[in-house]
Amino acid sequence: MRVAGLKTDKQGVIFDMDGLLVNSEEFYWQANIQAAREYKLGISDDAYLDLVGASVKAMDAFYEKYFPSDEVRQAFVKRTDDLVWEWTDQGKLKLKAGVKEALEYFNDLGLTVGIASNNYKSVVDHNLWVTGCRNSFDFIVTHDEVAEKKLRSKPFPYLYLAAQERSGLGKDQLLIFEDSSMGVEAAENAGIDCVMIPDIKPASAEDRARAQLICPDFFDFLKKIS
Repeated sequence: MRVAGLKTDKQGVIFDMDGLLVNSEEFYWQANIQAAREYKLGISDDAYLDLVGASVKAMDAFYEKYFPSDEVRQAFVKRTDDLVWEWTDQGKLKLKAGVKEALEYFNDLGLTVGIASNNYKSVVDHNLWVTGCRNSFDFIVTHDEVAEKKLRSKPFPYLYLAAQERSGLGKDQLLIFEDSSMGVEAAENAGIDCVMIPDIKPASAEDRARAQLICPDFFDFLKKIS
C-alpha cells in the first residue's frame, strides 16, 4: 500500500482501539462522571479529560490526587468499567467514521491487520464482536500480554513491538493508527510510522512532530492511498 506522505510502501497496519476504532473514549468519560457523582467525589467533569489516552502512571497520579482511599478508587474503576460494558451491550458502541470502509479496503489489499490496545483482552474482544469487525483482524495484542511479561504499556514501545513481532513484518512495512498523544509517542518509541486520527483531544504540536500524518478520520486517510 502506497500512501502519500510516507516514504515506504506498507504491508501491514496496526490499530489502537479506544477512541480510534470505536467511540469508547467518550463512554469512559461519561462513565467516570457518573461514577464520581455516585461516590460523591466532587471532581469537575473536565478533570476526566486527563484520563483520555492516559498512561498507567498518569492514571495513578490522577487517582492519588482525587481519591481518599484505594478502596474507593477500585470501586470507582469497577463502576466505570461496568457502565461502559453495559452501554456497549445496549448497542451504543459504534465504529468511528470510515473504519468499516478502511478495514474492508485493507482486507481486500491482503494487508496484515492487527490491534495493539492498552485495554484488557476481554474488553477488546467484547467490543470487536459487538461492532461486528472481529474477523477483520489477523491478530490482537493487549495490556494482558505485556503485563504478563512484566513490561510497560504505552507510551513505552513494548505493545507495538509485540504487535510487530506478531505481524511477521519489518518496522518499515508497518503503519500504526492512533488517536492519542500517548499512543503516538509509543509508535515513535517503537520506530514505526504512525497516522494520528485525533478523538476527544486535538493533535498537539508535539503530536504533529511525532506522527507522519494527521487525518480527521479514516475517510480522509483513504484518499491518500495511491
